[in-house]
Amino acid sequence: MYHLFIKPFLFLFSPEKAHYLVADVLKFLMKIPGVKLIFRNIYCLEDSKLERTVFGITFPNPVGLAAGFDKNALLIDEFAELGFGFIEIGTVTPKPQDGNPKPRLFRLVEDEAIINRMGFNNDGLEVVKERLLNRKSKVIVGGNLGKNKLTPNEEADEDYKKGFEALFEVIDYFVVNVSSPNTPNLRALQEKEPLKKLLSSLQELNHQKPVQKPILLKIAPDLTDDQLDDVIEIVLETKLAGVIATNTTLSREGLKSDAHLKNEMGGLSGKPLTKRSTEVIAYLHQKSDGKFPIIGVGGIYSAQDAMEKLEAGASLVQIYSGFIYEGPGLIKEINQAILKKGW
Repeated sequence: MYHLFIKPFLFLFSPEKAHYLVADVLKFLMKIPGVKLIFRNIYCLEDSKLERTVFGITFPNPVGLAAGFDKNALLIDEFAELGFGFIEIGTVTPKPQDGNPKPRLFRLVEDEAIINRMGFNNDGLEVVKERLLNRKSKVIVGGNLGKNKLTPNEEADEDYKKGFEALFEVIDYFVVNVSSPNTPNLRALQEKEPLKKLLSSLQELNHQKPVQKPILLKIAPDLTDDQLDDVIEIVLETKLAGVIATNTTLSREGLKSDAHLKNEMGGLSGKPLTKRSTEVIAYLHQKSDGKFPIIGVGGIYSAQDAMEKLEAGASLVQIYSGFIYEGPGLIKEINQAILKKGW
């Protein structure tokens, strides 16, 4: 049904309009008596064998929604009915910001990919926190933190600390996003010394709490092996809970789409990222001797794609572009494959 009717209809609209249309329709449908039960029956797969305890949290299943889809925590209750084991909101910045000028989201249909240069558009910490306080679902929620565009890198620590403090009571784990290509100079924070300083300052705050929350680092797929070695060293040294591999890529290698599309500025996600993100997962897992958990994300369009990331060393996986191109049935397909494999 998704491939025959829903996807062709949504693809008639610009990507950003389609996104908001899906949000409005989902919110409307879920208010109709009995619809939630129908969605649960179609898309949810509940089985204790799917449970995974990772960085101290027990996930009902290992398939999550990646950050960027529900930036502002508007659809947590609705997405919880689609079978996700967890949902990551954000990226959230201390102050609200509009992001980059439109158009800023592009479908590369021939490559089954997406380019975005959204620029951390979000409603800001106060609004997002209020929504999280009022949510009804008990689904596990991660909070993806970023810095405001106008905050200089020298002061970036303060933005991330504000996010940590504001959302501490309303989310289950944190993600430090220094790998988006759409905020000027943000990726410079992935360099060894600034990254170590940032993560250490957050861990200091964390250790002051009666009960700590897991903090993860989200990294770019464009890092060299030497840079990945630095990531491993820093994660172990700062005792971070884990890594999310990977964010979008700046690479345009091997794309078939028209030049005007593939040359759009921004981060590329989708099928072209499948192989590279799996390579990064495998490298981190092998070089660290599996000393920290990895959430695998990037180009998961099938159960097989997800299984390859789990086999490479991921403990959990997240979908984003695959959710757009393949629909919500992908979540159940992955979980069915995991059960069949007996993992």
